[in-house]
This record gives sequence, structure tokens and C-alpha cells, in this order.
Amino acid sequence: MNGSDFLEIDGSFGEGGGAILRLSAGYSVLFNKPLRIKNIRANRPKPGLRLQHLLGLKALANLTNSKLSNCNVGTEEITFIPNIKSLKSKIHVKINTAASIGLLLQPIQIACLRLVQQDKINIILEGGGTFGKWAPSLNYLTNVIYQIFKRSGLTINIEIKKFGFYPKGVAQTNCTIIPPKNNLKPINLTNLGDVDLIKGEIVLTNHLKRNGNNIANRIKKSINIEIKKTLGIETDIKDVWVNSLSPGVGLCLWACSNTGAIVSTGTILGEKRLSSEKLGYITAKEMIKYIQNEIPVDNYLSDQLIPLMAYVKAPSSIKVFEITSHTRTNLELIKLFTDKSYKILKYDNHYLIEY
Repeated sequence: MNGSDFLEIDGSFGEGGGAILRLSAGYSVLFNKPLRIKNIRANRPKPGLRLQHLLGLKALANLTNSKLSNCNVGTEEITFIPNIKSLKSKIHVKINTAASIGLLLQPIQIACLRLVQQDKINIILEGGGTFGKWAPSLNYLTNVIYQIFKRSGLTINIEIKKFGFYPKGVAQTNCTIIPPKNNLKPINLTNLGDVDLIKGEIVLTNHLKRNGNNIANRIKKSINIEIKKTLGIETDIKDVWVNSLSPGVGLCLWACSNTGAIVSTGTILGEKRLSSEKLGYITAKEMIKYIQNEIPVDNYLSDQLIPLMAYVKAPSSIKVFEITSHTRTNLELIKLFTDKSYKILKYDNHYLIEY
């Protein structure tokens, strides 16, 4: 294969981070296009591949028997030659950091949109983080993103055997993927509809139990006060206490509407010097923002749905509150792989993204 056969991508364009690597590798398999990525994270304080990016690329190459060029932490240029004819049914991924499991799985879930010849794929992940900054938590993936994927035809199940928080991670998880057997169904989420119950989950490590259940109760009370005062909607928020080497708090709210939408806060993390009451207030306000503006797709879900919308043959459309930098980068990046075009329509308090 000569140089002209590769689709060349500048890794510094758009938001210029690890998302370009994850998405490009997934799209390479999805659209069967070899690629060369240059200037990887060139504008970042530490340019080149970080360990979490390297692990994600190697996991995808291992699963699909694709050819990844020799690369290490710090590598600033890679090539990736996809293979869509030979797929392993099981792989094991060892993660020696608190790297996000949700982000590591992203290129794999994109690739699996087209890997229809496999009945089931098992991915065993040893290490990593179930919660992390700027990354989807596994409870958000399970209750929001993967529920929407399932309606389209891609089934992904996550079993968490051990939770992991930054900085040590050391989670234990199993991921089972059942690729679509028929043509994928389009995504059309443009109407929020009626919401009569907001669900949620607060995951807390046992390090924080020194005050009994006080932290979880304070977070829930703060959420409930703000939600009921502003929206008048009931809540059902569960607290889950877990063992983890590093202490942490992670939460997510979501609500299923009568139109089939699942609107969510995304993943929100507790931080030092952030009170339980303030954390609950921030979380509630995030949910209120979407429901008051009748937005069926949260900012984090929109980014995850773009690959599916661009790949499926039938038209798709989603209503979002804003076009985030990640979403815009994703939209522009995928134009390099497919002729299918998108439109962004701006309204007073929302946008429509149409494919």
C-alpha cells in the first residue's frame, strides 16, 4: 500500500485532542479507509500519544486484526490499516492508569456498527477508571447512550465488577457487544415530550462513609429541592456505595420521556472544596436546562450519536441545546470519510443537526 492510499488527517485540527484519534480509528474501520494521522495533539502541553490513546488504538487493532504502525507514548504520527473481514470474539485489555474505560471503548463501539459477521464480542478490561473528568461514566453509557444505540440495532452491555476513580483506577469491567444483524435504524430525536420522573445514580466510595450516609443524602436533598421547585417533577435517585482504591463521587441523572428521548446531565463528579449541596445544585441545574428548553439530546449524547447518524442510510436528526466543540470537530472529521452531508439549523434556544 503506497502513501496515496491513506486518508491523511491533521491531528491538531478542531479541538485537537484525543477525540480525533479515537474517532478517526473507529471511522477507519467503519468506512474501511486506511489512514495516516499527523501532528497528534500538537497544540497540547505534552504532544503525541498518551497512554490512554495508545491503549485504545491497540485494543481496536487487536479486536479487528487491523494493522497499526509501531507507536508509543509520545508518538506524533501513526498509520492504521483497517481489516473488516476478520474479527476476534474476545480480547483482554490491561490498563495501568485511571484512563477512562468509556473513552477507550468509543472507537470500538463505532467500528462495531458495521461488524455484522460476529454474534458476540467480549472485552475484558482490567484497570482503568469507571469515572473520570471529561469522560462518560459507565452508568451514563449504560442508562443513556447504550439505550439509544440499542433501539438502532447495536447492543452493548457493561458489567462492573470493581469501580475505579482517579488517580489509581484499577477497575474491573466486562463489556459485551452484539453487533447489528440488520440495517441500522436512523436516530430521530427532535421532540422531548413529557417527563414525569427523573432517575439518577450517585456512586460513592466507602472512604466517604465516615459520616454514615450523610453525603449521599445531602446531594439528593439538594437535587430534589431544586428539581421540585423549578419543574415540579418527582425524582428517584439511588446511592451506590462501592470499594475503590481512590476516593470519589460520581453521579448522573436521566429521564425517559413519552417520545422515547432520554435526556441526561451527563457525568458529574464531586471535587474537593465542593460541598454536597453545591454538587446537587449543579447537577439539578444541568437537568433543568434541558427540560425547560425541551431538549431531548444532551451535549454529551449528541457527540456520541454523530457516527451512527452519518453511517446509517436513512435520514437522522437530533435537537440539541448547543453545538459543542467536540460535536463540531466530530462533524467535520467524518466529512473526510463519507459523502453523506449534514446540516445545522439554528433556532432561538436550540439547534437541529440533520444527516
